[in-house]
Amino acid sequence: MQPYIIMTTSPQISTESRTVDGHVDPLSMSGLELMRAWMNDADRGARPSIGRLIGMSPKQIDEGSVTFTVTPQPDFANPLGTVHGGICATLLDSVMGCAIHTTLPAGVGYTTLELKVNYIRTVAVDAEEITGVGTVIHVGGRTATAEGKVYSADGKLVAHGSTTCIVFR
Repeated sequence: MQPYIIMTTSPQISTESRTVDGHVDPLSMSGLELMRAWMNDADRGARPSIGRLIGMSPKQIDEGSVTFTVTPQPDFANPLGTVHGGICATLLDSVMGCAIHTTLPAGVGYTTLELKVNYIRTVAVDAEEITGVGTVIHVGGRTATAEGKVYSADGKLVAHGSTTCIVFR
């Protein structure tokens, strides 16, 4: 697995995770360490990523649970003028996968095998921030499962889902 992530060192990253050239080696970090380093990285938005593309921001990262937010915008519109369901699906895929990632040791990867999304209500393109919360259900030797929920700014459930990921040990 060749990770694209390159982070400069910061005070939150332990010295054993640093490389000679001053960059963090993502393969030397547990999933939780890597996710927290990413959240605290001042240059996070400078690197190409799905998070940067849709404006996803990490708000909380704990072992087995993560919370990210996205602010809807006009470019997210579907033909009916509301936020395209793919935005909530992407947010759910991200929070559920990253929740699983927080439980994995250094050098272990994963990817989504299956994603199931239920949409409960529409989101306006001019709505306030939506919040995605992902929580691990099970992590095994080869597969892991998680569930996720997306909430509107006023706390209403917008969508929920589940995922199965393959784990690369």
